[in-house]
Amino acid sequence: MDNEKKTEGEVIQEVQNSTDFSSSNRDEQPTGANFNETNTPKKGSSFSIGTFLLGVVVGAVVSTCVFGVAIAMVRNTPSTVTIMTNSKSEKSSASTKNSDNSAEDTETGDDEEEQYDSVVNEETMAKLQLLEETIDSYYIDSDSVTTKTLQDGMYEGMLDSLGDVYSVYYTEEELADFMEDTNGVYYGIGAYISTDEATGLPIIAGVFDGSPAQEAGLKEGDICYKVDGEITESMALDEFVSKVKGEENTTVVLTIIREGESDYLDIEVERRQIDAPTVKYEMKEGNIGYIQITEFDSVTSDQFTEALVTLKEQGMKGLVLDLRSNPGGNLDTVVEIANQLLPKGTVVYTVDKDGNRVDYDCDGKNEFELPMVVLVNGYSASASEILAGAIKDYDKGILVGTTTFGKGIVQRIIPFSDGTAVKLTVSKYYTPNGVNIHGTGIDPDVEIEYDAEAAKEGVDNQLEKALELVGEEIDG
Repeated sequence: MDNEKKTEGEVIQEVQNSTDFSSSNRDEQPTGANFNETNTPKKGSSFSIGTFLLGVVVGAVVSTCVFGVAIAMVRNTPSTVTIMTNSKSEKSSASTKNSDNSAEDTETGDDEEEQYDSVVNEETMAKLQLLEETIDSYYIDSDSVTTKTLQDGMYEGMLDSLGDVYSVYYTEEELADFMEDTNGVYYGIGAYISTDEATGLPIIAGVFDGSPAQEAGLKEGDICYKVDGEITESMALDEFVSKVKGEENTTVVLTIIREGESDYLDIEVERRQIDAPTVKYEMKEGNIGYIQITEFDSVTSDQFTEALVTLKEQGMKGLVLDLRSNPGGNLDTVVEIANQLLPKGTVVYTVDKDGNRVDYDCDGKNEFELPMVVLVNGYSASASEILAGAIKDYDKGILVGTTTFGKGIVQRIIPFSDGTAVKLTVSKYYTPNGVNIHGTGIDPDVEIEYDAEAAKEGVDNQLEKALELVGEEIDG
């Protein structure tokens, strides 16, 4: 992401442990046994067939007991999970009811086979041991391979085999990064950081108003030559970002190259809690309010409320809601925002593999009564499609732009007690009118392609059309 803006990172949100999951690291080297090999007594050693048979029996009994206990631990542990739509958790207080197309129990007979046999069996374990020994014996960089690397690779491979790009395995570190990306609150300096095309060094691409970065004197265009005395020349952007973020009330020193300055500038910046801006707003000509939501994080609902209240106080007569290139986010958040716009009714509902339906409703107490246009494009996905779809179904606004991305499925984060987790696709979601948009997206009421050439001259033709339509609604 050389030219893509990104913040320094957000604070990790604690995830509730739900399922026992333990793995022991092997300190011993492989024994050298081959797949399907039969071990025989060493030449010259004393061998008793009675002792051998007794050992086999005892070993079988012990193995069966241990395996039974392990299975019981997994199956009897409650699985409290959080439901995700593209990023974060759904509200747990959502009403539940059976769907009209819910699955019914049917008698299929005792001879019906399972959908698949468990892959955790003796044959698989032997094959894994063979693969491990082969890597250890022949792989040129086997000395650099750790037990954890191989373990994580196995877990990731199992999720990859599902063929679902949204179902993934997270290591502890990856889960922390995921939660940071979806929270919207973090400890950092409050700046966008990108990569300078000319030098390849990190560059300050923007600073948040009232942020520690702004207070310390950092400016857009500052090139970061060092971070805490370490040269950034060969440093990946993610590595640089990880060094900039840190614990609250600590400091980081950035050595800056600034145009017009004859020498380096050492700027010390305090790390503080930052609310990442996900909502931008302003009043356009004709008292038409404009609100852009870039993603749905946990902080977005409050930011949207502030924007809506401010614009109303300024005499807003109509609204353009910009959801273009919004990848989605927190379903809880999008429902809260919908509650400030829609009449009483269902905002969205989900249906899982067993036909169980979950409804997310709006109370209608804050229904938006002014003309509204919603801007969408092919990168408006997931949670942004939920909001756009509900507005369209309730006829509360006109959709302008191009067909949306088409992500109509829901993911659930299932955390394990060792700090890892999996994200699985667990249900489909439907607009209030019962439409699942997965793979098709939502068509706008007024289709208009974005004019990139006009944009070079500072003209947003889609926004201009939206403002025009709102103005006509106001005048009409």
